Amino acid sequence: MAGYRRQLYRDDAVVLRVQKLGESDRIITLLTRRHGRLRAVARGVRRTTSKFGARLEPFGHVDLQLAGDPKGNHGSSLHTVSQVEGIDLYGKRFLGDYPRYTAASAICETAERLTPVEREPSLRLFQLTLGALRALADGEHATTLVLDAYLLRGMALAGWAPALGACAVCGTPGRHRAFSVPAGGAVCPDCRPPGAAHPAPATIDLMSALTSGDWRVADATETGVRRECSGLVAAHLQWHLERALRSLPLVDRGAPAAGAVPTPAARAAADPAGRPAGGPVAEPGGGPAGA
Repeated sequence: MAGYRRQLYRDDAVVLRVQKLGESDRIITLLTRRHGRLRAVARGVRRTTSKFGARLEPFGHVDLQLAGDPKGNHGSSLHTVSQVEGIDLYGKRFLGDYPRYTAASAICETAERLTPVEREPSLRLFQLTLGALRALADGEHATTLVLDAYLLRGMALAGWAPALGACAVCGTPGRHRAFSVPAGGAVCPDCRPPGAAHPAPATIDLMSALTSGDWRVADATETGVRRECSGLVAAHLQWHLERALRSLPLVDRGAPAAGAVPTPAARAAADPAGRPAGGPVAEPGGGPAGA
Protein backbone atom coordinates (compact mmCIF):
# COMPACT_ATOMS: atom_id res chain seq x y z
CA MET A 1 0.00 0.00 0.00
CA ALA A 2 1.57 3.25 -1.20
CA GLY A 3 2.56 5.62 1.56
CA TYR A 4 2.08 3.08 4.37
CA ARG A 5 4.35 3.69 7.34
CA ARG A 6 5.08 0.81 9.68
CA GLN A 7 3.65 1.44 13.10
CA LEU A 8 5.44 0.79 16.37
CA TYR A 9 3.93 -1.30 19.14
CA ARG A 10 5.13 -3.08 22.28
CA ASP A 11 4.55 -6.55 23.63
CA ASP A 12 6.32 -9.08 25.81
CA ALA A 13 7.23 -12.42 24.34
CA VAL A 14 9.02 -15.73 24.72
CA VAL A 15 11.79 -16.31 22.17
CA LEU A 16 11.02 -19.67 20.55
CA ARG A 17 13.63 -19.90 17.81
CA VAL A 18 16.32 -17.91 15.99
CA GLN A 19 17.56 -18.25 12.40
CA LYS A 20 20.46 -16.62 10.63
CA LEU A 21 19.64 -14.03 7.98
CA GLY A 22 22.38 -12.61 5.80
CA GLU A 23 25.72 -11.79 7.38
CA SER A 24 24.63 -10.10 10.60
CA ASP A 25 20.86 -10.39 11.03
CA ARG A 26 18.53 -12.95 12.53
CA ILE A 27 14.89 -13.93 12.16
CA ILE A 28 13.38 -14.33 15.62
CA THR A 29 10.28 -16.47 16.15
CA LEU A 30 8.31 -15.09 19.10
CA LEU A 31 5.26 -16.14 21.09
CA THR A 32 3.83 -12.85 22.31
CA ARG A 33 1.33 -12.16 25.03
CA ARG A 34 -1.19 -10.17 22.97
CA HIS A 35 -0.40 -10.89 19.32
CA GLY A 36 0.25 -14.63 19.22
CA ARG A 37 3.15 -16.09 17.31
CA LEU A 38 5.02 -13.85 14.92
CA ARG A 39 8.41 -13.51 13.27
CA ALA A 40 10.62 -10.46 13.36
CA VAL A 41 13.94 -9.41 11.87
CA ALA A 42 16.61 -8.30 14.34
CA ARG A 43 19.12 -6.21 12.39
CA GLY A 44 22.78 -6.56 13.19
CA VAL A 45 22.35 -8.78 16.28
CA ARG A 46 25.15 -11.11 15.20
CA ARG A 47 27.70 -8.31 15.30
CA THR A 48 29.86 -8.04 18.40
CA THR A 49 28.76 -4.40 18.73
CA SER A 50 25.04 -5.28 18.91
CA LYS A 51 23.28 -3.68 21.88
CA PHE A 52 20.62 -6.34 22.32
CA GLY A 53 21.84 -9.47 20.52
CA ALA A 54 22.35 -11.39 23.78
CA ARG A 55 18.74 -10.69 24.82
CA LEU A 56 17.28 -12.37 21.74
CA GLU A 57 18.35 -15.92 22.49
CA PRO A 58 15.97 -18.90 22.76
CA PHE A 59 13.95 -19.38 25.96
CA GLY A 60 14.19 -15.74 27.03
CA HIS A 61 11.26 -13.67 28.28
CA VAL A 62 11.67 -10.22 26.75
CA ASP A 63 9.85 -6.92 26.33
CA LEU A 64 10.05 -5.65 22.75
CA GLN A 65 9.21 -2.72 20.55
CA LEU A 66 8.32 -3.95 17.09
CA ALA A 67 7.80 -2.15 13.79
CA GLY A 68 5.03 -3.53 11.58
CA ASP A 69 1.30 -4.04 11.40
CA PRO A 70 0.26 -6.22 14.38
CA LYS A 71 -2.80 -7.40 12.42
CA GLY A 72 -0.83 -8.26 9.29
CA ASN A 73 -3.00 -6.18 6.97
CA HIS A 74 -0.16 -4.16 5.44
CA GLY A 75 3.42 -4.73 4.42
CA SER A 76 5.64 -7.75 5.02
CA SER A 77 4.74 -10.57 7.37
CA LEU A 78 8.16 -10.04 8.98
CA HIS A 79 8.25 -7.37 11.66
CA THR A 80 11.37 -5.52 12.75
CA VAL A 81 12.76 -5.46 16.28
CA SER A 82 13.64 -1.90 17.27
CA GLN A 83 14.08 -2.25 21.05
CA VAL A 84 14.51 -5.17 23.46
CA GLU A 85 14.59 -5.36 27.24
CA GLY A 86 15.26 -8.66 28.98
CA ILE A 87 12.69 -9.61 31.63
CA ASP A 88 14.16 -13.01 32.48
CA LEU A 89 16.64 -14.73 30.19
CA TYR A 90 16.04 -18.33 31.21
CA GLY A 91 18.44 -19.68 28.60
CA LYS A 92 21.41 -18.49 30.65
CA ARG A 93 20.43 -20.93 33.40
CA PHE A 94 20.50 -23.88 30.99
CA LEU A 95 24.10 -23.45 29.87
CA GLY A 96 25.89 -26.73 30.45
CA ASP A 97 22.68 -28.52 31.46
CA TYR A 98 21.78 -30.84 28.60
CA PRO A 99 18.53 -32.30 30.04
CA ARG A 100 17.01 -28.88 30.75
CA TYR A 101 18.20 -27.40 27.45
CA THR A 102 16.66 -30.18 25.36
CA ALA A 103 13.42 -30.09 27.37
CA ALA A 104 13.19 -26.34 26.84
CA SER A 105 13.80 -26.89 23.12
CA ALA A 106 10.92 -29.39 23.00
CA ILE A 107 8.66 -26.93 24.84
CA CYS A 108 9.41 -24.12 22.39
CA GLU A 109 9.02 -26.35 19.34
CA THR A 110 5.67 -27.58 20.66
CA ALA A 111 4.52 -24.00 21.27
CA GLU A 112 5.35 -23.18 17.66
CA ARG A 113 3.47 -26.23 16.36
CA LEU A 114 0.42 -25.39 18.46
CA THR A 115 0.20 -21.90 16.93
CA PRO A 116 -0.03 -22.62 13.19
CA VAL A 117 -1.58 -19.22 12.40
CA GLU A 118 0.60 -16.16 12.89
CA ARG A 119 -0.72 -13.16 14.84
CA GLU A 120 -3.58 -15.18 16.34
CA PRO A 121 -3.65 -14.34 20.09
CA SER A 122 -3.12 -17.32 22.39
CA LEU A 123 -2.76 -15.91 25.89
CA ARG A 124 -3.21 -19.23 27.73
CA LEU A 125 -0.53 -20.95 25.65
CA PHE A 126 1.81 -18.00 26.20
CA GLN A 127 1.30 -18.23 29.97
CA LEU A 128 1.72 -22.01 29.90
CA THR A 129 4.96 -21.78 27.91
CA LEU A 130 6.37 -19.05 30.12
CA GLY A 131 5.46 -21.01 33.25
CA ALA A 132 7.10 -24.19 31.94
CA LEU A 133 10.37 -22.39 31.13
CA ARG A 134 10.34 -20.75 34.55
CA ALA A 135 9.78 -24.15 36.20
CA LEU A 136 12.73 -25.61 34.28
CA ALA A 137 14.92 -22.69 35.30
CA ASP A 138 13.94 -22.98 38.97
CA GLY A 139 14.56 -26.73 39.00
CA GLU A 140 11.88 -27.50 41.60
CA HIS A 141 10.64 -30.56 39.71
CA ALA A 142 12.22 -33.21 37.52
CA THR A 143 12.88 -32.00 33.99
CA THR A 144 10.84 -34.75 32.31
CA LEU A 145 7.86 -34.09 34.59
CA VAL A 146 7.84 -30.40 33.66
CA LEU A 147 8.04 -31.27 29.97
CA ASP A 148 5.27 -33.88 30.09
CA ALA A 149 3.04 -31.58 32.15
CA TYR A 150 3.50 -28.89 29.50
CA LEU A 151 2.73 -31.29 26.65
CA LEU A 152 -0.42 -32.59 28.34
CA ARG A 153 -1.72 -29.13 29.18
CA GLY A 154 -0.82 -27.82 25.73
CA MET A 155 -2.81 -30.65 24.16
CA ALA A 156 -5.72 -29.79 26.44
CA LEU A 157 -5.67 -26.20 25.15
CA ALA A 158 -5.67 -27.52 21.58
CA GLY A 159 -8.56 -29.89 22.31
CA TRP A 160 -6.45 -33.04 22.16
CA ALA A 161 -6.33 -34.00 25.83
CA PRO A 162 -6.14 -37.80 26.24
CA ALA A 163 -9.10 -39.40 27.98
CA LEU A 164 -7.94 -40.68 31.36
CA GLY A 165 -10.99 -40.97 33.61
CA ALA A 166 -13.41 -42.47 31.07
CA CYS A 167 -13.30 -44.54 27.91
CA ALA A 168 -12.21 -42.39 24.97
CA VAL A 169 -14.64 -44.22 22.65
CA CYS A 170 -17.87 -44.88 24.55
CA GLY A 171 -17.38 -42.59 27.56
CA THR A 172 -17.80 -45.31 30.18
CA PRO A 173 -16.37 -43.85 33.39
CA GLY A 174 -13.75 -45.71 35.32
CA ARG A 175 -10.09 -46.55 35.48
CA HIS A 176 -9.43 -48.48 32.29
CA ARG A 177 -6.20 -50.42 31.81
CA ALA A 178 -5.79 -50.13 28.04
CA PHE A 179 -4.53 -46.98 26.29
CA SER A 180 -4.87 -46.35 22.56
CA VAL A 181 -3.30 -43.28 20.97
CA PRO A 182 -5.49 -43.40 17.79
CA ALA A 183 -8.63 -43.86 19.94
CA GLY A 184 -7.77 -40.84 22.07
CA GLY A 185 -6.67 -42.25 25.43
CA ALA A 186 -7.80 -44.89 27.89
CA VAL A 187 -10.29 -47.40 26.51
CA CYS A 188 -12.55 -49.97 28.13
CA PRO A 189 -12.30 -53.71 27.33
CA ASP A 190 -15.24 -53.51 24.88
CA CYS A 191 -13.70 -50.66 22.88
CA ARG A 192 -10.06 -51.68 23.08
CA PRO A 193 -8.57 -51.81 19.55
CA PRO A 194 -5.89 -54.31 18.53
CA GLY A 195 -2.42 -53.22 19.57
CA ALA A 196 -3.56 -51.00 22.44
CA ALA A 197 -0.99 -50.40 25.17
CA HIS A 198 -1.45 -51.63 28.74
CA PRO A 199 0.39 -49.12 30.92
CA ALA A 200 0.77 -49.57 34.65
CA PRO A 201 -2.02 -47.97 36.72
CA ALA A 202 0.62 -45.64 38.22
CA THR A 203 1.37 -44.32 34.74
CA ILE A 204 -2.24 -43.21 34.18
CA ASP A 205 -2.23 -41.70 37.67
CA LEU A 206 0.89 -39.73 36.78
CA MET A 207 -0.67 -38.41 33.58
CA SER A 208 -3.72 -37.28 35.55
CA ALA A 209 -1.52 -35.64 38.19
CA LEU A 210 0.51 -33.75 35.59
CA THR A 211 -2.64 -32.57 33.84
CA SER A 212 -4.19 -31.27 37.06
CA GLY A 213 -0.97 -29.95 38.58
CA ASP A 214 -0.80 -32.37 41.50
CA TRP A 215 2.96 -32.20 41.97
CA ARG A 216 2.88 -34.09 45.26
CA VAL A 217 1.81 -37.23 43.39
CA ALA A 218 4.01 -36.53 40.36
CA ASP A 219 7.21 -35.95 42.34
CA ALA A 220 6.75 -39.24 44.21
CA THR A 221 6.66 -41.44 41.09
CA GLU A 222 9.42 -43.84 40.09
CA THR A 223 11.69 -43.51 37.05
CA GLY A 224 10.08 -46.41 35.16
CA VAL A 225 6.62 -44.90 35.53
CA ARG A 226 7.89 -41.53 34.31
CA ARG A 227 9.49 -43.09 31.24
CA GLU A 228 6.31 -44.97 30.34
CA CYS A 229 4.29 -41.79 30.83
CA SER A 230 6.68 -39.87 28.57
CA GLY A 231 6.27 -42.46 25.81
CA LEU A 232 2.48 -42.23 25.90
CA VAL A 233 2.47 -38.42 26.01
CA ALA A 234 4.94 -38.08 23.13
CA ALA A 235 3.05 -40.59 20.98
CA HIS A 236 -0.30 -38.89 21.68
CA LEU A 237 1.05 -35.43 20.82
CA GLN A 238 2.77 -36.46 17.60
CA TRP A 239 -0.27 -38.44 16.46
CA HIS A 240 -2.38 -35.27 16.59
CA LEU A 241 0.32 -33.05 15.11
CA GLU A 242 0.70 -35.62 12.29
CA ARG A 243 4.44 -35.07 12.34
CA ALA A 244 7.38 -35.75 14.61
CA LEU A 245 8.98 -33.15 16.84
CA ARG A 246 12.70 -32.94 16.06
CA SER A 247 13.68 -32.09 19.63
CA LEU A 248 11.84 -34.89 21.46
CA PRO A 249 14.29 -37.72 20.62
CA LEU A 250 17.08 -35.57 22.09
CA VAL A 251 15.47 -35.15 25.50
CA ASP A 252 17.45 -36.89 28.24
CA ARG A 253 14.91 -38.96 30.17
CA GLY A 254 17.43 -40.76 32.35
CA ALA A 255 19.32 -43.96 31.59
CA PRO A 256 17.32 -47.17 32.16
CA ALA A 257 18.63 -49.73 34.60
CA ALA A 258 21.23 -52.17 33.29
CA GLY A 259 19.56 -54.96 31.39
CA ALA A 260 16.17 -53.27 31.42
CA VAL A 261 13.95 -53.61 28.37
CA PRO A 262 11.09 -51.32 27.29
CA THR A 263 7.72 -52.27 28.73
CA PRO A 264 5.09 -53.58 26.32
CA ALA A 265 3.04 -50.44 26.97
CA ALA A 266 5.93 -48.18 25.97
CA ARG A 267 6.53 -50.18 22.77
CA ALA A 268 2.86 -50.28 21.81
CA ALA A 269 2.36 -46.60 22.57
CA ALA A 270 5.23 -45.52 20.35
CA ASP A 271 2.99 -45.10 17.29
CA PRO A 272 0.79 -47.28 15.09
CA ALA A 273 3.85 -48.45 13.15
CA GLY A 274 5.67 -49.45 16.32
CA ARG A 275 8.51 -46.88 16.16
CA PRO A 276 9.93 -45.24 19.30
CA ALA A 277 7.90 -42.47 20.86
CA GLY A 278 10.30 -39.77 19.74
CA GLY A 279 10.50 -41.00 16.14
CA PRO A 280 8.45 -40.26 13.03
CA VAL A 281 4.72 -40.65 13.35
CA ALA A 282 2.68 -42.48 10.75
CA GLU A 283 0.32 -40.33 8.72
CA PRO A 284 -3.23 -41.57 8.10
CA GLY A 285 -2.12 -42.56 4.61
CA GLY A 286 0.66 -44.75 5.96
CA GLY A 287 3.75 -42.66 5.12
CA PRO A 288 5.99 -40.93 7.62
CA ALA A 289 5.18 -37.36 8.52
CA GLY A 290 7.06 -34.84 6.48
CA ALA A 291 7.90 -37.39 3.77
